[in-house]
Amino acid sequence: MKELLTSISKCDICKAKLELGPRPIVSADINSKIVIIGQAPGSIVHKSGIPWDDKSGENLRAWMGIDNDIFYNPEIIALIPMGFCYPGRGKSGDLPPTKECAPLWHHKLLDTMNNVELILLIGTYAQKYYLGDQLKRTLTDTVKHYKKYLPDHFVLPHPSPRNNIWQAKNAWFKKEVIPQLQDSVRSIIAS
Repeated sequence: MKELLTSISKCDICKAKLELGPRPIVSADINSKIVIIGQAPGSIVHKSGIPWDDKSGENLRAWMGIDNDIFYNPEIIALIPMGFCYPGRGKSGDLPPTKECAPLWHHKLLDTMNNVELILLIGTYAQKYYLGDQLKRTLTDTVKHYKKYLPDHFVLPHPSPRNNIWQAKNAWFKKEVIPQLQDSVRSIIAS
């Protein structure tokens, strides 16, 4: 795993596309029990070099019911984005994750992990890549049917503060999905 993470840290395959240059951000261990697959680091995370070190990360940790010590312990949680580097800014927010990372690195990372019990698929990019034709028509429908993807995958919207409107319109998410997520996470951590 150490060699693999070193190789990823040196990756510059999409250098020409990256507004701020390559800075792959990933955290994993052969013993990781939960894998979080999100979109791509934002500009704040690009600067700090710490995955999910922003408001989205705070929201995600709250949804999961865990603190920073557990979240940032790679023996418990692996943090693997669809695109490992900050993709740059677009008209209405960050650009989509680059498409090179997942096919190049994800299977190598996942094949190295022996104890994965759950993969959280956060947002449409991760869900499309991993669920393919099992994906529902909209993100809302996919998340509503989260039980369909268990026990291997837990689907979630992106925890960005930009999605507060979505959460307000979909009160069932906090009532039904979050408690199930916290139960699953608690159970895996305890095992």
